[in-house]
Amino acid sequence: MESRSGEGGSVDLDDTRLEAMSPEPLLTRDYETRPSLVYERLRQRHGPVAPVDLLGVPAWLVLGYREAFDVLQDDDAWPKGLERWRARSEGRVPADWPLGPSLEVNHVLIQGGPGYQPLRTAWDLALKPFQDPRHPQAKRLKAAVTAYADELITLVGQAGGTGLADLSAQFARPLPLMVASHLLGFPGSQGDDALMDMWRVLDAGPDAEPALERLLATLAELAAAKREKPGDDFPSYLLAAHPDLSLDELARELFMLLGMTSDHVGILVSNTVVEVISGEGGVRASLSAGLVRESMNRVVMRKPPLVNFVPRFAAKDTPLGNYTIREGDPVWVSSAAAHADPLFSDNVCPSTTVSTRAHLSWGAGRRQCPARELASTVAAVAVGRLFERFSHLDLALPVDQLPWRSSPFMRGLRSLPVRYELSPVPERRRAPEAAPETAEPVIPDPAARQRSSLWRYLTDLIRVGR
Repeated sequence: MESRSGEGGSVDLDDTRLEAMSPEPLLTRDYETRPSLVYERLRQRHGPVAPVDLLGVPAWLVLGYREAFDVLQDDDAWPKGLERWRARSEGRVPADWPLGPSLEVNHVLIQGGPGYQPLRTAWDLALKPFQDPRHPQAKRLKAAVTAYADELITLVGQAGGTGLADLSAQFARPLPLMVASHLLGFPGSQGDDALMDMWRVLDAGPDAEPALERLLATLAELAAAKREKPGDDFPSYLLAAHPDLSLDELARELFMLLGMTSDHVGILVSNTVVEVISGEGGVRASLSAGLVRESMNRVVMRKPPLVNFVPRFAAKDTPLGNYTIREGDPVWVSSAAAHADPLFSDNVCPSTTVSTRAHLSWGAGRRQCPARELASTVAAVAVGRLFERFSHLDLALPVDQLPWRSSPFMRGLRSLPVRYELSPVPERRRAPEAAPETAEPVIPDPAARQRSSLWRYLTDLIRVGR
């Protein structure tokens, strides 16, 4: 009988069928509070690849940096596409599995097969106007992010020039939703209810499935409106690049964009704020020198918002780490665990100003996140504006007491309590030296804001905090 040995000891390859194992649950209280300890325990027991239980469904979790990089790079050996999942096709994945709603939406990050490449090409074309800094839409986007950030900061300041605030609930989470409305071309603020449903889906709670149904219905309505009357927005650009998309297919792609520009960006903003305030790893010095992007790169390396990528599947029986992964087994790559692998972490100097780009926070290979530049731009503008408008920010809790929330995909702060002091006179940004049509100012409509469910929620937070 063939065997392999490593950190987890010698393992008989003939006895490694996933369905015959008794993997330990991954999403435990320990995982919520100290995931690094869970990764290390799994690494010590199994090596760079470990069997885990994901809310009642067994899967392989890739912990090693080298193994994670290899899986992400090799689309032929480790393709995407739920149709490849053997347990699912055999009816062994429960119908009420909490992760089902997120994974069943067959958008560009999940889809495999021949339909993927035309869809990815369309995505790249549709995102280019927002990600190319020379394009008028990219300038409009930055203007919009600045305006929305200022609006939220002003709302926080209604409680007084100094005080306490939850920058997660009052800034980092709502800002990406407001930006998403801009990208999707939602008229007014009528998309707020649907966008807030995105949080419920990503958190994989008991209301995830009805939230997903409501969200997809609203996005399908938006898709129909854009097909009827295109605009300068992502849905219209995507339809122009891929006219054959059905309304349901377009709604699924808009769902994916929401996921990337809502929870992911919000977590990135909060994590960057914590790193800057706490001064860990020289981040405060980097920010004061104007290197916001560099600070964010360090943050995604140390605390990636997306901790586990959507699954890939073994195309055939393939050795990985100390095990053989059987054809059709689900393989979840953990960027957070890979970054904690000594192979990676021991080669990252914590004191250097410029951090490595070898991290896996945005994926790797041909399927690297298509919206990574968009997400980075939104977060960088938000963080920069925050530290321009506040003359003082300090954590209201010690760093090690900040409350975290972990979902199967994301990890971010539940709240970010800070003591703040607004600058006496809000710093005003000079209008860009560009033609008016390339970067017109974004002026939020006060009447629409008062009708917005998102704005009522934020106003209630201010009222309760007083």
